[in-house]
Amino acid sequence: MSRRTVAIVSPYYPPKVGGVEHYAARVAAAVAADDALRPVVITTRPSGLRTAVAEEDGVTVVRLGAWLRLSNTPLSPLWPLQLRYWLRRTGAEVVNAHAPVPGLGDLAVAVAGRRPTVLTYHAGSMLKGEPGSGAADRLISVYERRVLPRVFARARALVAVSPVSLAAGHDHAVRITPGVDTERFTPGEPASRRPRTLLYVGRMDRSSAWKGVDVLLRAFALVTGADSPDAADSPDAPGLSGVRLRLVGGGDALADHLRLAERLGVADRVDAVGELTGADLVQAVRTAAVLVLPSRTESESFGMSLVEAMACATPVVGSAVGGIPHVVVDEECGLLVPPADPEALAAACRRLLADGALADRLGTAGRLRAEQHYAWPDLMRRYLELLRSV
Repeated sequence: MSRRTVAIVSPYYPPKVGGVEHYAARVAAAVAADDALRPVVITTRPSGLRTAVAEEDGVTVVRLGAWLRLSNTPLSPLWPLQLRYWLRRTGAEVVNAHAPVPGLGDLAVAVAGRRPTVLTYHAGSMLKGEPGSGAADRLISVYERRVLPRVFARARALVAVSPVSLAAGHDHAVRITPGVDTERFTPGEPASRRPRTLLYVGRMDRSSAWKGVDVLLRAFALVTGADSPDAADSPDAPGLSGVRLRLVGGGDALADHLRLAERLGVADRVDAVGELTGADLVQAVRTAAVLVLPSRTESESFGMSLVEAMACATPVVGSAVGGIPHVVVDEECGLLVPPADPEALAAACRRLLADGALADRLGTAGRLRAEQHYAWPDLMRRYLELLRSV
């Protein structure tokens, strides 16, 4: 029996690091392992205008050039023609598009013709609500109110990665969250015996200011007592003078964050190590005392780094915003704090650093939750069933 070709269309794809990229790659691997299906990935190039085609990990990957980039969004007027061409040339019978980056995924649904489409939407509202983002927010608002509903209606099936995904609640939507490789992300030492390191893993782009890294830096200054020489040695915060912050990831805002760390007096305690993958990322997560995700808006629809930390029995602190409260059960497998509140974030980090029994209990519960709800094999089994059904 011939294998049916599934075109997986994603604005970005590994080696670029990110939640959408990792999810799309997992789908591609699951399709490749299925006896009845064959994947082809259509994505964009990080630079250059010409189309590049290569076999990557046994999957044909077509990388289209982008003429320009607006904020974090690649664009090209040639994509409608190129998508039609590559869908036809690869013999694609099903289109699996991934968004929210406006452009490639939307166009794939629009030009699919008679091919059934499955659209996975990875975010809540992309409105930034940041100073100076008025013009961008107006464009995003028009897109989300006028364009996106038509794209959703055209897709045969929708996948919402969390309850706050804009695809959630539609009649033809199902929820299939991102997941974690629980055989790779495994517990290290109990959190109470690890070095006092707070860890952030994620983007640090100016267009992703909603990630809240500046909030984390301000909270870190409070944790270390940088704004009060006696605070770190007070009875309420024993031993916190030795705590460090590790920033994993890259982006054009990294220099801004390091300058803020300098102004706050904590630059000598902040380690920016760039993007980590593979064993290096696992080691960073499983040796941290606490992983923090300080996001500020609904754009954080899930929080992949939280689940990876939970799988490593690393206690987590997240903002009570977007999809994070659906991943982290407060006081059960992590701690939740109000978004954009450095004082509350600092207090939560202090609790976990000072109370080893609490840190170990939350870490153990996090590992169990990761195994029960976020292991990739079960999630991809459900995804393959959906692809076959269309």
